[in-house]
Amino acid sequence: MEEGKGRVCVTGGSGFVGSWIVKRLLEDGYTVHTTVRPDPDAKGDLSFLTNLPGASEKLKIFSADLSDPESFNEAIEGCFGVLHTATPFDVELNEAEEVVTQRSIDGALGILKACLNSKTVKRVVYTSSASAVYRQQKEDDVMDESFWSDENLLRDSKPFAWAYSISKTLTEKAVLEFGEKHGLDVVTLIPTFVLGPFICPRLPSSVYVTLSFLFGKKNPFGASRIHMMLKK
Repeated sequence: MEEGKGRVCVTGGSGFVGSWIVKRLLEDGYTVHTTVRPDPDAKGDLSFLTNLPGASEKLKIFSADLSDPESFNEAIEGCFGVLHTATPFDVELNEAEEVVTQRSIDGALGILKACLNSKTVKRVVYTSSASAVYRQQKEDDVMDESFWSDENLLRDSKPFAWAYSISKTLTEKAVLEFGEKHGLDVVTLIPTFVLGPFICPRLPSSVYVTLSFLFGKKNPFGASRIHMMLKK
């Protein structure tokens, strides 16, 4: 495989954000390792990734799962940068919040440990969420790095996707602490709703919610609606 500008790993490459990152890295001449969830029955169509310009020479797809952090080791090996976008997203709470949150934390920390062990990774970018910032009692016009969502408030009030907000909050705190403790360059990003065209085969939830507002739906946040949209 040609190396081009160097090798970068993108976790969650089949998602909305991850697939765009893969596309842009390939366009810019990087070699890309990306991870997708295990698919024992091979029912998932990844042609939207494998057909990207440059993919045949510079893209390699690995199977990895946050429940098994060591499954990311091979994808990270030899990379100089890692962009971690993979995350559990369970709006219907099929599993307990504590289980999902621990999986997110353990997966992220396992990825960071693999980055340390690789001896090649220079920087890790973790995709957090605005939901890790604004869910709190106090209201301010401007929020900075000192603001964190209150997980106790989230557990008490249970707004839409409250478990997801907790997992993103606690995972971001964990990865920043790990980076500081071990001298690893870790950067976190705080996106809100991500909008625009998409190359993944399913309609992204953030695009769905925004379009729902445009077409007059007053409450597009129902878990059942999001679930049905994600299954299409």
